[in-house]
Amino acid sequence: MENAMGPGMRHPSPPHQLYTPAQRARRDASPWTVVQGVLAPLQFVIFLASLALVLRYLWTGEGYGIATVSILIKTGALYLIMITGAIWEKVVFGQWLFAPAFFWEDVISFGVIALHTLYLYGLISGTLAPLSLMVVALLAYAAYVVNAGQFLWKLRMARLSAQVPA
Repeated sequence: MENAMGPGMRHPSPPHQLYTPAQRARRDASPWTVVQGVLAPLQFVIFLASLALVLRYLWTGEGYGIATVSILIKTGALYLIMITGAIWEKVVFGQWLFAPAFFWEDVISFGVIALHTLYLYGLISGTLAPLSLMVVALLAYAAYVVNAGQFLWKLRMARLSAQVPA
């Protein structure tokens, strides 16, 4: 049976079981799993603080400098988690990115990175005014929330599938 992607093409959606037994063993043994487990909530805390600072600037016109620093810290955390996440995917699934089990999460991650990078470009080049920079940051943060939701959903699915006998 063919799918909507065309003849001979597989849809990159995750399999019914998120991990094979071998992948689960590699995931559980990898120090990169711990790294991701630490960086993800840390990035979320940075996001919340930065969001508050960006909104404060937009509402009051004050605090542009600290809001900018917070966005730079958030962007650094994002790049770090993306790099270490690619290493984790390589260890667990044997490919750097776009493993079938995490295909759509990686696609949205690239959108999040593109928006954060657009912010950096606008800031460094001076091509975006402060208000425009903050709007780009908010768009990046909205995409990040969608992406974080994807990963939380996937974590829940992994936990549920671990409870089902193989």
